[in-house]
Amino acid sequence: MADSRDPARDQLKIWKEQRNKEKPDVLTTGAGHPIGDKLNTMTVGPRGPLLVQDVVFTDEMAHFDRERIPERVVHAKGAGAFGYFEVTHDITRYSKAKVFEHIGKKTPIAIRFSTVAGESGSADTVRDPRGFAVKFYTEDGNWDLVGNNTPIFFIRDAILFPSFIHSQKRNPQTHLKDPDMVWDFWSLRPESLHQVSFLFSDRGIPDGHRHMHGYGSHTFKLVNGNGEAFYCKFHHKTDQGIKNLSVEDAAKLAQEDPDYGLRDLFNAIATGNYPSWTSYIQVMTFKEAETCSFNPFDVTKVWPHGDYPLIPVGKLVLNRNPKNYFAEIEQLAFDPSNMPPGIEASPDKMLQGRLFSYPDTHRHRLGPNYLQIPVNCPFSTRVANYQRDGPMTVLDNQGGAPNYYPNSFSAPEQQPRYALEHSARFSGEARRYDSSDEDNVSQVRTFYTKVLKEEERRRLCENIAGHLKDAQLFIQRKAVKNFSDVHPEYGARIQALLDKYNAEKPKSTIHTFVQHGSHLAAREKSNL
Repeated sequence: MADSRDPARDQLKIWKEQRNKEKPDVLTTGAGHPIGDKLNTMTVGPRGPLLVQDVVFTDEMAHFDRERIPERVVHAKGAGAFGYFEVTHDITRYSKAKVFEHIGKKTPIAIRFSTVAGESGSADTVRDPRGFAVKFYTEDGNWDLVGNNTPIFFIRDAILFPSFIHSQKRNPQTHLKDPDMVWDFWSLRPESLHQVSFLFSDRGIPDGHRHMHGYGSHTFKLVNGNGEAFYCKFHHKTDQGIKNLSVEDAAKLAQEDPDYGLRDLFNAIATGNYPSWTSYIQVMTFKEAETCSFNPFDVTKVWPHGDYPLIPVGKLVLNRNPKNYFAEIEQLAFDPSNMPPGIEASPDKMLQGRLFSYPDTHRHRLGPNYLQIPVNCPFSTRVANYQRDGPMTVLDNQGGAPNYYPNSFSAPEQQPRYALEHSARFSGEARRYDSSDEDNVSQVRTFYTKVLKEEERRRLCENIAGHLKDAQLFIQRKAVKNFSDVHPEYGARIQALLDKYNAEKPKSTIHTFVQHGSHLAAREKSNL
C-alpha cells in the first residue's frame, strides 16, 4: 500500500531521502542562534510560571502569531508552478515585446490557477470560473497576463466589480452563500448571460487545472518596432485536451479530496508529465475596430474566430513545482498593469479598472515593496527607479543613488524612443455612459444554438435550474426572462425544470421568517 503513494503524499519522505546525504542543520532561532532545547519552556521550577527571558519561546510564538497574510479577496484557493514560454512562431510584425523576439526564445514563467469565489480552504471541484494567471519574467520587466479559463466575464464595467463579488460571496448577516444574492445580481445585469451560460455548461467544472484553456480575456494593444499598433486577444489552448467533471464526480471529490486540482498538478509535474498549453493571439486592426459590429473592448463578448482567426505564437510549459507554497505561490502577485514595451492596455473598461485595483490590493496584502519578494521580483532585468524606503525594504534600497529626478549625477535615465507608449486619439464627452444594454444576447444565442450539442444544452439547463431553484420566485422569473430573450427554448426548458422543483418544495420558511420578524417588531412597539 505504501509503495503506491504518489509524490504529493510522499513529499516528506522524498525530502528526507534527499537530505540524508547531508549533515542535518543546526536548529536555530530566527536570528540564527543555536537552540539547546525546543521541547520545553523555561519556568521557575517544574511547575512555576514562564519567564519573559525565554526568547526561544517568544521567538517561536511571536512569529506564529503573524504567519498569515490577508487572504486574497477573490481567487483565494489556488495552485501554481513554474516553467518557460517558448516562441514557436514569429509575431514581431505585431509586437516589439522582447518576449516574442525570435523563434526558439525561452522566457521563465510562473502560472497560478485558482477558483474565484471560495475561500482558501474551499474545494477545487466547485462550479466556478478558474483563474489562469501567467507571469513572464522578461528582460524588459515582468509581463502579467491575468485571465480566466473563459474568454469572457460577467460584467463589462469595473465599477460593478465590488458588487458582483459581494453577490457571489457570503450573506452579510447569515455568513452563508446566498442564491438570492447571486441570481438577483445576474438577473439585473443581463450582460452576465454569456459568462453564466459558460459557467453552467460542462466546462464550468474543469477536471483539474491541466485540462482547461486559459485566456487573457481582455482586449490588449500590441505595438511593433515601427510604432504600428494592433488590438489583440490572448489564448492558451491546453495540450492535454479539455476534460470536465460531472456534477456527481465533482461533489464526490469535494468530500473525498477537496484539493484534487492542487494534487493533480503537483503529481503531474513531480512525475515528469509536464503540462503545456499552445498560445495564440487574435488580431484586429484599428480600422476594423472602428467598423466592428460589436464593441471589441467589451469583455462580455468574444471575437469570432472566423473573422479574427487564431495566430499561433508559442508554448507554455510547466516543469517545476514550488519549493515552498507560501513563499512562491501565496506571495505570488499578478498585476495586469505589468506590461513591457510592445504590450499595452486597450480602452476595455474592465481592464482599465484592474490596472489600478490589482497593484493596490498587493500593496495592502503584501506591502508596498511586494515587488522585492523573490517570486515577484523582475529578476531578468535590473530595477532602477526613484522609489525608496517603506516596510520590507529587503534589497540595498538602491544604495547612494539619487532619489529624485531629474538630477545631474548619472542616475537612471528615461528611454523615450524605445519605451514611450503608443499614442492614441480619443474624443467624446466626459460622462458616465450606460452600457447595460449593448446586445447582451446575440453571442449567447450563438453559444446555445450552435456551439453546444443537444446533450450539452440539456445539462446546461439542468445545472442552471438546479442552482436557480433556491432563489426566490420573483428572482427566478427575472432570470428566466433573460434566458428566454436569448432563445425561447432556453428559457422554457429552465422554467419547466423550475416548475418541478417548486412543486416539490415544502412551505417556504421565508414566509415564516417574515412573520416572525413582524411579531417581534410589534412586540417591541408595544413595549415602548
